[in-house]
Amino acid sequence: MTNLKVTEIKAFVPARDFALSMQFYQDLGFTLASDGGGVAYFHFGEVSFLLQDYYHDALAEHFMMHILVEDVAAWWAHVKDSQVASRYGVRVTEIVTQPWRMKDFCLYDPSGVLWRIAQNID
Repeated sequence: MTNLKVTEIKAFVPARDFALSMQFYQDLGFTLASDGGGVAYFHFGEVSFLLQDYYHDALAEHFMMHILVEDVAAWWAHVKDSQVASRYGVRVTEIVTQPWRMKDFCLYDPSGVLWRIAQNID
C-alpha cells in the first residue's frame, strides 16, 4: 500500500531585506524556528512558512498569503497593537466583509508581500 499522506505544505515568501523581514515576522508574533542558508522557518502555532533571502519585484508584488483565523477582529487588533505598520512603514487595511463569505483585512510586509487574514462567516 502506498503512503501518500501529506504532513505539511509551506510557501517560500520572498524578502527584499532578509534581516528586516525576519524581524518583522517576529514582531508580528511568529516564532523563528530555524535560519540557515538563506531560508528562515517561521511558525505560529501549527501553521508555518519559509522566508527566503530572495527578491524579485514581480514576484513580491504578486505574492499573496492567506491565513484563515477564528477571530479576524482579534487578529486585526493584534496587528495594530504590534505597531508593525508604523515601525516598518507597511500598510494594514480595515476589516471588510467579502462576497465570498469571509471577513478579512490585508497586511503588506516590508517586501510588498500581501497577507490576507480572514475569518469565515455564515
